[in-house]
Parts: sequence; structure tokens; C-alpha cells
Amino acid sequence: MSPRYDLHSHSLHSDGTLTPTELVARAHAQGVAVLALTDHDVTDGIAEAAAAASSLGLELIPGVEISVTWQQQTIHIVGLGIDPGDQTLQAGLAGLREFRNKRAREIDRRLQKKRITGAYAGAAGLAQGAILSRTHFARFLVSQGYAGNMQQAFKRFLTRGKPGYVPGCWATLEQAVGWIHGAGGLSVIAHPARYRLSAGKLRKLLGAFKDCGGAAIEVISGSRHVEENNHLARLASEFGLLASVGSDFHGPNGHDAVGTSPAKQKGKPWAELGGLPPLPAACTPVWQAW
Repeated sequence: MSPRYDLHSHSLHSDGTLTPTELVARAHAQGVAVLALTDHDVTDGIAEAAAAASSLGLELIPGVEISVTWQQQTIHIVGLGIDPGDQTLQAGLAGLREFRNKRAREIDRRLQKKRITGAYAGAAGLAQGAILSRTHFARFLVSQGYAGNMQQAFKRFLTRGKPGYVPGCWATLEQAVGWIHGAGGLSVIAHPARYRLSAGKLRKLLGAFKDCGGAAIEVISGSRHVEENNHLARLASEFGLLASVGSDFHGPNGHDAVGTSPAKQKGKPWAELGGLPPLPAACTPVWQAW
């Protein structure tokens, strides 16, 4: 039996709910042999995760998930096998975290116009790491009864056109790929099917990504739809990209620390650590490049 890989996961250092040690222990219990910790725009949990992985005989791949603005759309680029000590990477991530803090203040200001007070303090109280994200605001809104679950919180308040929505101003695609490659890593487009891009625009994204040195796409990213995975496998082959697998695990209840699990919500794909189907046979796995 081949080793079980899961190359996309989060801890409480971004918007996950487990410590790095707890995350690694859960991965080990689920039979994962190779795990990547890929917190949003921060690498603070990698040292702890690596120590826990070493004690359990699990291989830890140091990673990060970088927020990108591409053609007015937010895209996430995962970096695998990075050097967390790379100064250029860390300077870039620090800039993204600074924007996150400014965005959080603006979300709070906009929610106050709807007579929702204390959102910034509430979200900050739920964040246990350096990242203050929309997920923390959604958890606050659920906890205060403004929404019944996380999906409702995003739909009513935090998505485009809603009261608490603030457009992202992230790294460029070229910057993100450059930071990752400069830190010795491989760049991967995270969950490409979840961006609701037209077929033509997805192909344009893949072409732009490939042109700036992109290495792989997540062919398997929590979706149970075989045809979707096969389609992404065909695109990976067509564009000469490697194939990655990742659950995008955030915690035992998915992205939701309060209320209904996103695993039960339409449009919120979520998988247990290691609970992923195999890559289609035609794919070249990203780990063959290590």
C-alpha cells in the first residue's frame, strides 16, 4: 500500500481549530504518512508540528497557503517544502497579515452600520494565532445569534455585496509563486474547482500560473465528485502541471467551530485528514518532484 498523503491542512495559527500538535496526532491516527501544514499567510506552527511529527514517525512537509488577487478574484496558492526562515517569504507574508488586520477593522466598521457591535473584539478573541480572518468573524456572528451556522454567516454578511464584505488586496500570482520558489518550495493552486471560474477563465488561470513557474494543482481537494477530479487531472496533464492532494482540513467540524458542520452544508466541501480518494492514474504526483 502506498503512503497516504495529505498536503493541505490548517491549525489554530490561522483559521483551524487544533494546535499543530493536535493536528499531527489526528493525522497520524487517520493513517496519514505525509502531512503538510499550510496555514494561511503564516508559518508560525511549523516548528511545533515538525517536532510532533518526528515523535510519531510522520513526515511533516513545511508549507503555507498564500492569498492572491488575480483578475479581481481571490485565489489561494499553497507552497510545499518551503524554508520557513526565508526572509523574502516572511516579508511578503507579513504584508498580507498587515492587510488582514486593516480588513478586519473595516469589516467591524461596516458591521456596526448594521448595529452589530463588538465584532472585531469578538473575532479577535476567537483567533488564537497571528491571523484574523473572515472565518473568525463568521464564528462570532454565529455565537451571537446573527446566523444559525457558518454558511449563513458568510452568505448574509461576509460575501460580495453583503454588509461586512471587504474586497481582498492580496499578493499577485507572480509574487506568491516567486516567494514560494525563492524559499525552495513548490507552488500549488489550491482547490481550483471552488473558485467558480468559467471553463475559459480557469484555463487562463492555469496558463498564467504555469507561465510564472507554477508547479502543480490540487486535483483532489475534498470533493467526492469523481468527474470533477478527472477533469482537473486532464487539465493538469494538458498544462504540464503536477497533481497534489489535500483535505483542506480545519478541524473536527471543518471550517465551523460553532453550529453546523460545513461537511453537511451544500457547497462547503470538507474531508477528514487523509480521507481522500486516490489520484487518477494519469496524474504525476507532486511528491515525485521531492
